[in-house]
Amino acid sequence: MKGANVIDPSKTVRSLYAALRARVRIDTRTLAVFRLGVAMLILADLFLRARNFSLFYTDQGVVPQSLATEAAPVDVWSVYFVSTEPAVTAALFVLQGLLAVQLLVGYRTRIATVLSLVFVVSLDLRNPLVLSYADVLFWWLLFWAIFLPLDERWSIDAVHADRQPRDAVANPASALILLQMITMYVVNGYHKSQSELWTSGEAAILVLGLDDMTFLLADLVGSVPSLLQYGGLAWYYMLLFSWLLVLARGRTRTALVSLFMLAHLSFAVTVRIGAFAFVAIAGLCLFLQSSFWNDLEALSKRIGVPAAADSAYRSRLDAIATSVPRWRLGIDTSAWIPREPRKIAVTVAVAVFTLVALVSILSAGGLVDDDAASIDGAERGVAAFVDHQTEWSIFAPTPRTSARYYVFPAETEAGDQVDVYNDRPLTYERPDGELQKQYDTYRERFYMNSVSAAAPPDAPTELAEHICTEWNTARSDELTHVNMYLVEETVTLETAQTPAERDSTARQFYTHGCGDNEPKDVGPPSALE
Repeated sequence: MKGANVIDPSKTVRSLYAALRARVRIDTRTLAVFRLGVAMLILADLFLRARNFSLFYTDQGVVPQSLATEAAPVDVWSVYFVSTEPAVTAALFVLQGLLAVQLLVGYRTRIATVLSLVFVVSLDLRNPLVLSYADVLFWWLLFWAIFLPLDERWSIDAVHADRQPRDAVANPASALILLQMITMYVVNGYHKSQSELWTSGEAAILVLGLDDMTFLLADLVGSVPSLLQYGGLAWYYMLLFSWLLVLARGRTRTALVSLFMLAHLSFAVTVRIGAFAFVAIAGLCLFLQSSFWNDLEALSKRIGVPAAADSAYRSRLDAIATSVPRWRLGIDTSAWIPREPRKIAVTVAVAVFTLVALVSILSAGGLVDDDAASIDGAERGVAAFVDHQTEWSIFAPTPRTSARYYVFPAETEAGDQVDVYNDRPLTYERPDGELQKQYDTYRERFYMNSVSAAAPPDAPTELAEHICTEWNTARSDELTHVNMYLVEETVTLETAQTPAERDSTARQFYTHGCGDNEPKDVGPPSALE
């Protein structure tokens, strides 16, 4: 009919494509901030792990290399398996830190990103007993970042570049790294939807009652349970509707990103779950679009601060960059391999290498189910990816509702009985103060979760042997027997803030005889049975 509107399919497709690109476009300033955040997270993690260096990363500690490989269901290569010598392991810590510094300043950034991923995963494989979802999320973010131009701004590579930096990038990698965050949130929200504790908001009250993993402002927040319940409910719906982070644009997206960041910061000052909050914040930074930087620039001009600071930063970076030579191969291949095909070939090679490595890592972490374990090749990789991306069950579907602490009754040759884990006379009462102080570091709590679950089976044996050796080296009254008990306090809505009113149960999960002594029970907790 004359005059009727005719839909042009090609125009519709182009419009949809443009809309999609606009939503997955990442500002190169945002990528620079992400790069700085990732590098600082690696450095911070190395510093924190170094506090337990001998205990967790040497054969003289509780996780020798043999136990680390036992914890992995398949043989996987790790940089940290090249030697069991503590000096070599320490040198690898330093090398990983130097790679993080290289990533921080943005020198040969893509190489630094790939090598950082290899070292981060290798260190995690050196002790799988202390890992958490923070480590897994970090793997994925670092993997997708390999294919993004992290060096486009605020880097030595950018100073050496012979062109103006791009304003933003929109490609499959930018889409995948944003979708990684959305997947983590939505899948976790789905798991939480299976429990009435989350759909009612009561889960937040119970979680804040777990004083083996809460600290700082947890008691203050937990003293207002109604506010905490509404906050937990709000977080649940934020997870379910986190896909709005991709659909929204401009200041609306900035507001949503800010809301998620505030939520993670609230977790960081109430729940001792390690680096998860900060890894998530680094991932959330990627959603900040050019409008955020334009608003920030307008604000900075209004208050008249950063012009001089920015100039000083750029001059400092220029000075560093000019002092660092641009490393090049001795052979100029541009005459026979055009630049773009070379870039594509390198990217494909890196993609294949890192994806194969990551699939192996997932398998090593026990993240591929038994059915998938019998599949070979590409199908196994797909199974690993799908299984893992549907397993973001952080505090879900039902959160843990029991606070935990450990009592290790032990007996000496003289017949004395002590609690060697808490270094006190034998008692099954909760340790003084907050239960989270029972652990020197948050990774020790993850380690003890693995030990009490006997995952792997030899973990309790290694810990008991270490306790016997350390005690007998330092004292003349030698230790002869060690038992291991996990004490759990049932947390209810009524007892979330009153630990003394909770019901407690004790479960023995290991008995050990030091040296040639046969295992036996030492001071069983009759009062708690």
